[in-house]
Amino acid sequence: MAIAVTPYEPADEAALDAAYRIVSAAQAVDLPDVPVGDRAEFGLVAAHPPFGNVIHHALARRDGAAAGYLRMRLPQLENTGNATVELIVDPAHRRHGVGQALLAYARKVAAGHGRIRLIAETVGALPGGPAREAPGAAFAAAAGGQAALAEVRRRLDTTRLDHVALAELHDAARSRAGGYRTVRWRGPVPEEYVADVARLEGRLLTDAPTGDLAIEAENVDAARIREIERFQELRGRRRYHVGAVYEETGRLVAWTMIDRGPSTPWHAWQEITIVDPPHRGHRLGLLVKIENLRFALAHEPELTAIDTWNAAVNDHMIIINEQLGFRPVDAWTDWQLAI
Repeated sequence: MAIAVTPYEPADEAALDAAYRIVSAAQAVDLPDVPVGDRAEFGLVAAHPPFGNVIHHALARRDGAAAGYLRMRLPQLENTGNATVELIVDPAHRRHGVGQALLAYARKVAAGHGRIRLIAETVGALPGGPAREAPGAAFAAAAGGQAALAEVRRRLDTTRLDHVALAELHDAARSRAGGYRTVRWRGPVPEEYVADVARLEGRLLTDAPTGDLAIEAENVDAARIREIERFQELRGRRRYHVGAVYEETGRLVAWTMIDRGPSTPWHAWQEITIVDPPHRGHRLGLLVKIENLRFALAHEPELTAIDTWNAAVNDHMIIINEQLGFRPVDAWTDWQLAI
């Protein structure tokens, strides 16, 4: 059977329809508890690429039928040796060479952009967790990929929150945070804190465990934060933030964010949580996460599930998340493949 891989542009509605069908079919088999979002949201993501990146889309057709989807992110500001790859094969077309055709195409495109490695992630089961078919890990290993970072996805079921225990945790954290006050906002960062948020965002890849991944820290400034916010607004994202301000200087020294999409009001992502190193040891990470959880739930009454990822070795953040009620769901592996 003939397999052809061709690129498409985000304005190609027929190609987007086919890509969305493939992603939805695969997600229903591989990761049924994580929402795909609706077709309109899928189109928004394609139409509004993240700041500082070129996105390349392609479809694989097997005897004319759309069978596989490829999304490549090509960073333009840092990490210009990398191409991050999302490669998905429709379950009805697996084990027929579609994945290999997409990978060969991805190698060619990446090399043409001067990249020397592909980075991708796969999901697998945890003991006692939901079953995962996990074809991706075997595919990545067979292709010569190297497992570079182990992560775990955890989920908070907000319908089972222990609000009494949460209040006790908050009070204990607040008692350790003398000299700090918390601030909250929805959407764009207030102007007085944007430089501090940029500084904290730029620390993320320095502070968080990255294993053997060849990833450079990002050079983030206020202008870049505003561009990131602009594309998030265009995608219809709803973002909730809480930060901690050191009263002696007025600087924001800790920050966390929860983010949800436009078409899945029951689900959100716990995104960045970071504390400046000189201000650690005051329970600021726990404090801002509890307050932001309450903040988001007050504005999102339908929100019942929040997912987050942590490197398997990030014990400090794992302890905080599990105190809040996050529980392990599945294992994830970040892979690197030299081109």
